Amino acid sequence: MTTGGLSGELYRPLSSEQVENIHNRALDLIEEVGMTYEDGLVEVLENMVQLGCRVDHEARRIFFPRKLVNEMVGKAPDEFTLYSRDGKNDMLMGKNRVYAGTGGTSITILDLETGNPRQTVLGDAHNVARITDKMKNIHFFQSCAVPHDIPGEQYDFNIIFAAMLATTKHVMLGCNFDKTLRDSFRMVSHIVGGEEILREKPVFSISSCMVISPLKFCTQSTINALTAAELGVPTTATSAPMSGSTSPMTMAGTLLQTHAEELAAITLVQAHHPGAKMLYGGLPAMADMRSMGYQGGGVECGMMTAAIHQLSQHIGVPNYCSSGLSDAKVPDAQAGWEKAYTTGLAVMSGNNYIHHAAGMLESMLCLAYEQYIIDDEIIGQALKILKGITVDEDHMAFDAIKQVGPGGNYLISPHTMKYLRSEYFQSNGISDKGSRKSWTDNGEMDTRQRARIIARDILGKPLEPKIPRDIQNQIRSELPIHF
Repeated sequence: MTTGGLSGELYRPLSSEQVENIHNRALDLIEEVGMTYEDGLVEVLENMVQLGCRVDHEARRIFFPRKLVNEMVGKAPDEFTLYSRDGKNDMLMGKNRVYAGTGGTSITILDLETGNPRQTVLGDAHNVARITDKMKNIHFFQSCAVPHDIPGEQYDFNIIFAAMLATTKHVMLGCNFDKTLRDSFRMVSHIVGGEEILREKPVFSISSCMVISPLKFCTQSTINALTAAELGVPTTATSAPMSGSTSPMTMAGTLLQTHAEELAAITLVQAHHPGAKMLYGGLPAMADMRSMGYQGGGVECGMMTAAIHQLSQHIGVPNYCSSGLSDAKVPDAQAGWEKAYTTGLAVMSGNNYIHHAAGMLESMLCLAYEQYIIDDEIIGQALKILKGITVDEDHMAFDAIKQVGPGGNYLISPHTMKYLRSEYFQSNGISDKGSRKSWTDNGEMDTRQRARIIARDILGKPLEPKIPRDIQNQIRSELPIHF
C-alpha cells in the first residue's frame, strides 16, 4: 500500500465568502458571456439547447443558464475510486484525500547516462512506469512522454500497454482520438477479464482538455470525454489557462475564468451522461510575460492550485491538478524549491489527484528518470506533514521519560525501538544524512548522482511483466503494439 489517501485541509488561501463570490460570478460568466466552440460539435450543442441552453451560431456562442448548471453539476459523483489492478493502490477520489503521481506530454528526456536531452520514445513511458511501480509516494502513472518512434494514431493503446506491462497502479492518459479510446477500452478489458469488470472497477482513465482557454470548447477532447463517460471510463474536464496570456493577469481573475470553464465542461458531460465519473480539472498557471511561454514553477501556481481545490469542493466534485512543474532545465536546486513549494501547497490544501508531481522539468517539455526518484522524496515529505503530530499517552512518552530519568539516554529504550521507523520520515535513499567523511568516502555524490544510481538499479533488473503472456499475445494479434 502506498502513502496516498491522507487528508489535507491545512492551507486555504480563499475564505468561504471569496469562494462563494467566485462561484457566483462564474455562473454569471457562462450565462451572460457564454462559451465559444470549434467545428464538429453541432449535435452536442443541439442536445444542450433541448435542455435550456441558448446557442448563437453566428457568434459561435453557447450560453448556460445557472439553473441547468446547478442541476447538472449536482449529478456528478462527489466520490469515486480510481482502481489499481492488484487492489493495493486504489485511490478514493473526493473530499480532501491526496494522491500524487506522474503526468505530462514531454517531448525530450535527459539521457540517464549522458545527461543530455534526446527525443522521448515509447520505451521511456514504459521505464517511467517501472520506476512508478517501485516508488512508495508516486501513487499512479499518467502518460508522460510523446512516443516519437511510433505513429500518432497508435499512441494511446501503445502507451497504456507499455505502462500496464510495468505497473499495476492506476493508469491515466491524455487520449488523442475517439477510436483509439475505444480500442484502449477493449484492450484493457482483455487485461482485467472483461468489459463488465472494467466498467465496475476502472483501472484506467483519461485526461480530457475539453476547454481551450479562454472559454472555448475543444471538439476532439469534448468527444473523448463523452465517449469515456459512455464507456464508464473516468475522465477529467481539463482547462489550463495561463495568467496574463489566456486568462486575466490577476490570480482571482484566472480562478474565476477557470471555474467558469469547469462548470461549463462538467455541465455538458453530465447532461449527456448523468452520473459520469469526472474530475474537476482546473490547472491555472502563469505566462512568462517576457517570452509568453508557459511558467509552471511559480509559488503562485501552488497558491492557485490550493484555491482550485476549494472551488471544486464547493460544488462537490473531486479534482485534478498540477504540481512540480519546475522551470529548471536539470534536477538542480531551482527544481528542488519549485517542486517543494508547489507540491507542498497542493498536498496541504487537500487536492485529490495531483499529476505532474513527479519527473517534470522545463515546464513540461522535459523529463529525467532521476527526477522521479527525487520527486518521490519530495512528495513523501509533503505527505508527512498531513500525518501531523500524534499526541496520546504513549507518544508523549511519560513512562519512558520516567524510566530513563535525569541524565540518562534513550538509545536502548523500548520506546525508542517501538517508534524508530515510524515516527519520522523514512527516505528512499536519495538524501545524504551522513558525515562529511562518509560523503567524501562515497565519492562526494550530489543528489542527482545518487538518484541516477537508484534509477539505474530499478531499470537494470529483469522486468516481471504485469500482463500474462497469453493476454499479451491476444492483444498483439488485435492491435499494432510496438513494445
